[in-house]
Amino acid sequence: MSACVGRAFVAAGVSEERIGTLSPLWCRRSSVFAHNLPIFYLLLDADSKLVTLLRLRCITIGNFDGVHVGHQALLARARVLAGSGGQVVAVTFDPHPVTLLKPELAPPAVQTLQERRVCLLKCGADDVHVINTTKELLTMSAEQFMAWLRAQIAFDCIVEGPDFHFGKDRSGDINTLRAIGLNCNFQMEQVAPIEVALSDASSAVASSSLLRWLLQHGRVNDVATVMGRAYQLSGVVQKGDQRGRTLGWPTANMATAGQLLPSDGVYAGIATLPTSARKRAAISIGTKPTFGAHTRTVEAFLLDHKAPLDDYGWTLTLEFSRWLRGQTRFDGVQALQEQMNMDTQRTRQEIAQEVVLT
Repeated sequence: MSACVGRAFVAAGVSEERIGTLSPLWCRRSSVFAHNLPIFYLLLDADSKLVTLLRLRCITIGNFDGVHVGHQALLARARVLAGSGGQVVAVTFDPHPVTLLKPELAPPAVQTLQERRVCLLKCGADDVHVINTTKELLTMSAEQFMAWLRAQIAFDCIVEGPDFHFGKDRSGDINTLRAIGLNCNFQMEQVAPIEVALSDASSAVASSSLLRWLLQHGRVNDVATVMGRAYQLSGVVQKGDQRGRTLGWPTANMATAGQLLPSDGVYAGIATLPTSARKRAAISIGTKPTFGAHTRTVEAFLLDHKAPLDDYGWTLTLEFSRWLRGQTRFDGVQALQEQMNMDTQRTRQEIAQEVVLT
């Protein structure tokens, strides 16, 4: 911290010990306010002179689908730069820009916007600023977009990864951002990608694309590695064909919001009820080929759950822990029941009771 900054804090009555804990970013004046929150607090010193007490805002920009460990590294570095008294803001887009530019290439979403928001806040953001993606916005050059963004939300620094691109046709890159920062008086810091070790002994850089590929191949244990937590799916319980109850395995049928689902098959997991109670669950995703053609559904049999599942309209959250088997067409109901019994026992073995209770 420079001598001038140190003297300003001392004049404001801030102890030298406190100065040492503040963000390493340099001091600069700003008259820009956003979200009704000043970036700087203004105080009077002993001589009634106006001094500026730093309160930094650091942002990171991205789609943040899945909020994986790479995204979490950006948030962690932003917190270091902003300091404990500063503000970290995740800036994201809705809808995904590709949805407007090339709808046929738009990736399926791992999370809903609300799920992204919740995860970003849990992972260290103080606020989530959602940009409504429009065609007009996507025609801006890199310089125009950054000027527009600073008019929306004042900030002192940006943290991004090396593959960050912005502006029309993704023309701006990390070097463009650094140059704009020098001209516009904000700091840009680059964070290295996070590499993760996967269950097949390979390694890969954490990314939303990798998450989607792993989900589409049912590798939910590797998904948990990339996300830093188990993959979850939430939805409203709705009426199904009610066949499960006649077979002795009543299931909760979940409505999903069009987001990406794991590949068809049976999984061991944990169900969280509206009461916050947690139950081991055998989760099935697929088209029920034993009973003819059906639309793709998500249903869960909750182990050790005595209450009925036909009071529809409540929200269920499923946490996927292990892939058990692929989808199979059985020759008859008896063969299916035998397999469902084995699935239930494997779920009980895979997920210890103490895990459910934590």
